[in-house]
Amino acid sequence: MASEAGKTFQRFAVFGESSSSGTEMNNKNFSKLCRDCGIMDGKTVTSTDVDIVFSKVKAKNARTITFQQFQEAMKELGQKRFKDKKPDEALENVYKLMEGKDPATTGVTKATTVGGVSRLTDTSKYTGSHKERFDESGKGKGIAGREEATDNSGYVSGYKGAGTYDKKNSK
Repeated sequence: MASEAGKTFQRFAVFGESSSSGTEMNNKNFSKLCRDCGIMDGKTVTSTDVDIVFSKVKAKNARTITFQQFQEAMKELGQKRFKDKKPDEALENVYKLMEGKDPATTGVTKATTVGGVSRLTDTSKYTGSHKERFDESGKGKGIAGREEATDNSGYVSGYKGAGTYDKKNSK
């Protein structure tokens, strides 16, 4: 049962921490584990209880806990969550709650398309110089749509007889 808890510990330890190796967990991820796995129920075990237990088991000047310290924290939270059970049974029940759980990403901010956003991003409604930047499908033309193409033929821009010099002097 502890090996399954170890896997869950590692999944939550690396969640949101790109530099984490999965061997240590910070308080934010510890609270998330307790919330997502149902250890924190809001009545017998609150977020304050979880924070207090985290502070109790971590080293004095550390910000993270190891798996060993995590197991101590689970013993304490198990006794608080399942008061009528023996400490070993309570720990077993906590591990059952954690079994196979992953960090949830519900409530995470998503891109919004309400109100005027869809109207503003619809390229078919663009006018003027902005219209030139997109093709019919709405895909951007890149630099070709942004910059005016310069004529590098050597003639002055307003000269109407471009390309006639060779015809005139070839006789």
